[in-house]
Amino acid sequence: MEEKRSTLRQRIREGKLRREDVLRRLGELAFGLPNDCVRLALEELPDLKGLDLSLLSEIKRSDKGMVEIRLIDRVKILERLAQAMEDEGDGMGELLRALGGGEEP
Repeated sequence: MEEKRSTLRQRIREGKLRREDVLRRLGELAFGLPNDCVRLALEELPDLKGLDLSLLSEIKRSDKGMVEIRLIDRVKILERLAQAMEDEGDGMGELLRALGGGEEP
């Protein structure tokens, strides 16, 4: 998994980001679990290195102990995915390949 991330980072730096990369990331955001965002809100001293906070939009802590977390708008992400699929025919096969890490379904 780390190798895929470093390859993706390299493509981004080189300006060679592929449509498949964008679709995969949109799918991860649309269907990802917010568990690490909740862990950040609830734990006193969470290990930030190991947390996936890509779904987190905002976090607030009051002096009275109240915690408010806001996640990204998944409806907007799903709309973008749907638009991308319409732009390329049905696009479903490409979306499934992107979500699955690039392999054929």
